[in-house]
Amino acid sequence: MKTLFIGGNQGSQLIMDAAIANRHGVIAGATGTGKTVTLQVLAEGFSKLGVPVFLADIKGDLSGIANPGKAHDKISERLAVIGIQDFQFRGNPTVFWDIFGKNGHPVRTALSDLGPLLLSNLLELNETQTGVIYSCFKIADDEGLLLLDLKDLRSLLTWMGENASSLSREYGNIAPASIGSIQRRLLVLAEQGAERFFAEPAVKVDDFCKTDFSGNGVISLLDATELANKSPRLYATFLLWMLSELFETLPEVGDSDRPKLVLFFDEAHLLFKEAPKVLIDKIEQIVRLIRSKGVGVYFISQSPLDIPGPILGQMGLKIQHAIRAFTPADRKVLKSVSETFRANPAIDVETALQELKTGEALVSVLNKDGSPTPVERILIKPPESQIGPLSPEQRVEMIGRSPYKGRYDQEVDRESAYELLKQKAEQQDFQEQVRRDTSKVAAPRSASSNRQSVGEALVKSAVRTIGSQLGRQIVRGLMGSLLGGKR
Repeated sequence: MKTLFIGGNQGSQLIMDAAIANRHGVIAGATGTGKTVTLQVLAEGFSKLGVPVFLADIKGDLSGIANPGKAHDKISERLAVIGIQDFQFRGNPTVFWDIFGKNGHPVRTALSDLGPLLLSNLLELNETQTGVIYSCFKIADDEGLLLLDLKDLRSLLTWMGENASSLSREYGNIAPASIGSIQRRLLVLAEQGAERFFAEPAVKVDDFCKTDFSGNGVISLLDATELANKSPRLYATFLLWMLSELFETLPEVGDSDRPKLVLFFDEAHLLFKEAPKVLIDKIEQIVRLIRSKGVGVYFISQSPLDIPGPILGQMGLKIQHAIRAFTPADRKVLKSVSETFRANPAIDVETALQELKTGEALVSVLNKDGSPTPVERILIKPPESQIGPLSPEQRVEMIGRSPYKGRYDQEVDRESAYELLKQKAEQQDFQEQVRRDTSKVAAPRSASSNRQSVGEALVKSAVRTIGSQLGRQIVRGLMGSLLGGKR
């Protein structure tokens, strides 16, 4: 049986069967109570079991998981209290990712893979505007238009506005005001860096499910410090997209002695804040069913009550660090949290939650039959890896040695909705110009050598199209070749 060692106290140790680790979990507690170290301990424990791990680094202090830790008096003291004999400092195989491409490999996906529901939530659209986005995706499917990036969506929305009257018969009312509002929100989203995410080449979720040559699970660490601060809604959308993508692409695995992949989502309240009920219901469904794919999901937040009840009820592992109860509202939260644990006659949960020291927690795991164990008060074991971040030089070195070096570095912009709609508009402009010139030729004119033929009109019309953006690019290319300059 493969097990995950969490911690202990006075010689007693709390161990979780890895076979039930896909039943998900929650790590909660006030700021400064030890949640990040607990996350680190679980992540490196899964890695040692050969389970790949994906974790989002919100505060920028988890990159040290790639390096061995260093001896410290407090670590030695905790090892002695828990009774750990075989402790050894070690680093973990780690790959760094970053949506902005600064502190890791770029993470991208096609806009169409996000879908209208997540996109509408990302843009904070009302019901009418959401309907327009659904129509947009349906039109793209019907017309064979790829929605890969934001400019594709902006172009399609513009085209929909110009053809709203003819489209409304099949796709419903497409109000110009709604399109204008969506376009403005897309501009804001672009300013927040979303254009880096909605692009190609798209990341393959299979790259998050790797082990190294020694059989250790590779830890994929997403640097989300800038992302969560600059655009918390985009951060939440990315995590929800990833959850959905894994659910749709991974095969069923049945019973196993360990998960196929474990996800750690920090600042979990951002995933559910102001999300519509239809999206919450979808997340609940995915969380419930994704464990059959061998995926465990672990939420980290200040309070477990940040997670909707139906989803919280699916959490098998519960690790609760200290709660600060200074106000009547805090006391209500304290009471509600204490009631989520299975009672232990030896522990007054409400009192203990206020007494817990940093690195100490109340923990409940699942028995083999799926029932929760009585709550235990334990010390979380020390991590074997470095506590705190790597230096910038160390991170750069590790990124340079990554197996994914060069795979995602260069952004690709292939033909999609933007280019096709642009070509269509240029063709229409060209045809309109030809029609006008042909009409001029057909009009009565004096029979002179200056009479313009239909062929001449076509040539002149074609020359006029050089005034378009595409034409200007062609001219620059020709001039650059003739004059020896750069394009």
